[in-house]
Amino acid sequence: MKVKDILLKKGREVYSVSGETTVYDAIALMSKFDVGALLVMEKGSLLGIISERDYRNKVILKGRQSGKTRVTEIMTSSVFCVNDDYDIRECMAIMSDQKIRHLPVLDEKGNVNGLISIGDVVKAVIDQQINEIRDLRQYITSGYPG
Repeated sequence: MKVKDILLKKGREVYSVSGETTVYDAIALMSKFDVGALLVMEKGSLLGIISERDYRNKVILKGRQSGKTRVTEIMTSSVFCVNDDYDIRECMAIMSDQKIRHLPVLDEKGNVNGLISIGDVVKAVIDQQINEIRDLRQYITSGYPG
């Protein structure tokens, strides 16, 4: 299964903020859309990603004020990205190795074309395994006269 298969089911909608957005407004947007991260975009270009983890580690635990802190001050700017043709197991390996939960999906021109989460990848792997088990059971049982 590929990233494009996940995006066919979930859609390619991406929530983003500009770098000048306050952390408070970014967290409010995450809450509104029930997501754990937002892409940070300027003029169509990916600058970084802000996650709940960034908020916890770089605002709450440092005693900063979310209403006065800009997203660019705490975002993760070194973002791992994939394209539509990545295998979901490759994505899972990247996420596990890098200890990240979100991967932006870029097209061949480097434009953001979607976002997948670890939850999306785990669900896809489980769905794939369920289908394989069903197919194997059908294959095994269809070969015997009943």
